[in-house]
Amino acid sequence: MITAIVMIDASTDSIAEVAQAVAELDGVSEVYSVAGDADLIAIVRVREFEQVAEVIAGRINKVPGVVDTDTHIAFRAFSRHDLEAAFSIGVDSAD
Repeated sequence: MITAIVMIDASTDSIAEVAQAVAELDGVSEVYSVAGDADLIAIVRVREFEQVAEVIAGRINKVPGVVDTDTHIAFRAFSRHDLEAAFSIGVDSAD
């Protein structure tokens, strides 16, 4: 699975509408409204690298109100859940 994090600049008067439209696109798993340099962050999850371009250039960038995007491809995922599972192997919990 390939994960891309897409920072989206949207027209100020249509951020909510852009977020909803992007969230409904195939290949987009989540959309967050955020503070900072971007208005929205979309998480794109696809099976093949070629699909990244289809989703971002072919779909997200064509949503009315999207002004610009900045895409980051994830190499590896780290999460508390994964780390806890890795460090708890062979350790009995003291219940």
